[in-house]
Amino acid sequence: MASSEIPKVSTLLSSAKEHFLKVYTAEPEVAACAPGRVNIIGEHTDYNDGFVFPMALPMVTLVVGRKNNSKNCQITTLSESADEPRQVKFEVPSATNKLSPSKPAWANYVKGVLAMFTSGVPGFDAVIVTSVPLGGGLSSSASLEVAMFTFLEKLTGKHADTLQAKALACQKAEHEFAAMPCGIMDQFISTMGKEGNALLIDCRSLEATLVPLNDSSVVFVITNSNVRHTLTGSEYPNLRKNCHEAAAIMGKKSLREATNDDVQKHQSSMNDIMKKRIRHVMTEIERTTNAVEVLKKQEYTTFGKLMTASHNSLRDDYEVSCKELDELVAAALEVDGVYGSRMTGGGFGGCTVTLVKQDVVETLIDHIKKKYSGSPTFYVCKPSHGARSLSL
Repeated sequence: MASSEIPKVSTLLSSAKEHFLKVYTAEPEVAACAPGRVNIIGEHTDYNDGFVFPMALPMVTLVVGRKNNSKNCQITTLSESADEPRQVKFEVPSATNKLSPSKPAWANYVKGVLAMFTSGVPGFDAVIVTSVPLGGGLSSSASLEVAMFTFLEKLTGKHADTLQAKALACQKAEHEFAAMPCGIMDQFISTMGKEGNALLIDCRSLEATLVPLNDSSVVFVITNSNVRHTLTGSEYPNLRKNCHEAAAIMGKKSLREATNDDVQKHQSSMNDIMKKRIRHVMTEIERTTNAVEVLKKQEYTTFGKLMTASHNSLRDDYEVSCKELDELVAAALEVDGVYGSRMTGGGFGGCTVTLVKQDVVETLIDHIKKKYSGSPTFYVCKPSHGARSLSL
């Protein structure tokens, strides 16, 4: 197989257990995991109260651990992350000890979840492993947050009232501890994903609807460009701010509520950049709802055209693509049996997602390898499980 082998959850679990025993000289008693995600269509619409359509991936973040009868938690990660320490130790949150963000950066996602877990957290030791590519736009951060929350539920026996409440707590953790004003999509799909289904999320009502996606004749190929352009850190918050400013000019709560008439009426108050951003969001919301309807009828040709139109809009109107992503999409579309392809995630690098006939996957991968100037990584995926506890 020319695609990258995705480690099985059982393999990750064995690795985590082995490392836990080595570090803490004891066996873990609790295990949980949560998946990354790929957004099939509906990009940069979540913070505009629009629709998104992600699916959970077979790549997961996994946590094993046990209570340690102290006020401290010790966490070791096996992830390859910059030059940051792989082990942290801090006191669990309490009435007299409020957690706050600090270095290393990866631990802030964990601290945020602990702070939002209002049932109270005992001291514990844990090991974290992941098969979700870091920095690839497949939501390794939400995967970590939701896996940790699910681990804490198993550790304490206390669960969130609803899956929605759990996802929102993890989103708040990312807002307050990682300083990333993300929408709700990543935490929702990581929490609520179901094998054989994608998830249509209405980001205004927070209604989430499972949509069957289990036709064995088609598959999604995720291609990691393995590039990440540095401007992402400031661009995402700026794009979000620009959208909210545009909605305010039109007297709307969000761009979801805007119409073409609203844009025409207020266009003198907007510059050309703002008009392009609005156009992407409004057309992307429409594309997403249309895409789900045609997918239900297995009209893959029309669905693929909507995917490709989404990429073109993200490239031209939202301006979050890059040369490498455009190369990957163009190469994919040259292959017979490819229905559609688009960048996915925040942009400026990361991954593309391509809907293709199952029997031409190898042809697609070989063609992209020949045409792409970089060194891509491929993952052949179908919709997978959401967050869950695991048996040890």
